[in-house]
Amino acid sequence: MANYDPKSLRAEEFINHEEILETLRYAEENKRNLPLIDSILEKARPVKQGNGVVCKGLTHREAAVLLACDIPEKIEEMFQLAKEIKLAYYGNRIVMFAPLYLSNYCVNGCVYCPYHMKNKHIARKKLTQEEIRAEVIALQDMGHKRLAIEAGEDPRNNPIEYILESIQTIYSVHHKNGDIRRVNVNIAATTVENYRKLKEAGIGTYILFQETYHKQSYLALHPTGPKHDYDYHTEAMDRAMEGGIDDVGLGVLFGLEGYQYEFAGLLMHAEHLEAVHGVGPHTISVPRVKHADDIDPDVFDNSLSDELFKKIIACIRIAVPYTGMIISTRESEQVRGAVLELGISQISGASRTSVGGYTEEERPHDSEQFDVSDQRTLDEVVNWLMQNGHIPSFCTACYREGRTGDRFMSLCKSGQILNCCHPNALMTLTEYLIDYASEETRARGFAMIEEELEKIPHEKVRAIARQNIEDIKHSNRRDFRF
Repeated sequence: MANYDPKSLRAEEFINHEEILETLRYAEENKRNLPLIDSILEKARPVKQGNGVVCKGLTHREAAVLLACDIPEKIEEMFQLAKEIKLAYYGNRIVMFAPLYLSNYCVNGCVYCPYHMKNKHIARKKLTQEEIRAEVIALQDMGHKRLAIEAGEDPRNNPIEYILESIQTIYSVHHKNGDIRRVNVNIAATTVENYRKLKEAGIGTYILFQETYHKQSYLALHPTGPKHDYDYHTEAMDRAMEGGIDDVGLGVLFGLEGYQYEFAGLLMHAEHLEAVHGVGPHTISVPRVKHADDIDPDVFDNSLSDELFKKIIACIRIAVPYTGMIISTRESEQVRGAVLELGISQISGASRTSVGGYTEEERPHDSEQFDVSDQRTLDEVVNWLMQNGHIPSFCTACYREGRTGDRFMSLCKSGQILNCCHPNALMTLTEYLIDYASEETRARGFAMIEEELEKIPHEKVRAIARQNIEDIKHSNRRDFRF
């Protein structure tokens, strides 16, 4: 039997089954242990340090106790603490992005995904470079600056060369005042050599969802194809970092396995990356199983209520305070609104999960990976965020200024990142308002920017940001950044 070792490079040792079971037993035994719960909450609170704040975060075992706790007033305390931590690290900014599906050809047999090889009635499609260019222009015309590219695993149809060429195409499209400034990549686990190629292509974050950390469930859910190899998949982030990719994004598909097990595994993976590479995950995504072609979510008996989903998000935010958290348009407007304050720092807007969907007038459903619950336009989402006191940010500055990996984390953990992020958010929002927004959104946005400029603590930074915003308003100059 393997022993638990967060510094090991072997999946069965850093995501150790016995350690997770022991953690869940400990959490169950202590879920009403008030002195322990209070001490865990106290450890997680932000502490002022210089101009910023510092949060210690929690171990997977401490966080599991909070997740198991069923005392209503303590749950409310967790929600309040999550809000406090979110504000301390990310302020009221929400980063915007969109997924871009390049190809739904796939050789895997994942039972929860409509791209699985046995699904013969989904329309299979792979974008040509010209089609990618058209999709990018459509996304730029909405106002997007950051994409996450997605493709099924198919060495023949979607080789690494195709992905690399597609990234080059995306970065090459300059349409009116539009540019995609950051391409994140969500493709299958691959080799160190291929991760090096992705790094050289200028990607932002490499994202790979574990789907489930429970090995037996994983093997059953991925019966055929290269993804069946649990160890190769689980150890992918170490290969990515060895290949020079600074920022990696984790995630599980909640609903495939018991949420307590997934929660512990997710945090153990974050601890492992920190222990081995000195840098935890740049992002954590929290998708839930949703309806899609050939997929009925009711088949999976581990579905989560909205209340439990909120609690999981709050506990992740408390445990890994420095990590960006992403929620997609899988979730409804109501759910997305509820979790923004509890820890979410990035959301997609106006997403189409079909291959070639952005150039279609009507939302196509025949090649979607999952049903989209939030079907609003980007302008509607931006307006809604501002109505609720959030700054929609199209910023990609850290990536392009070299503030990635440990450099980003050291700034983030000290709270100093706010000195860059707040003005950058306001300047990129100004770009959006001038170039793409409706009249109503524009009016609301400029009122918000005036208020938010006053909150920039450094007088010199505030003056530069104000001047840059005026330049954006009155010229075609774009892409100012701190």
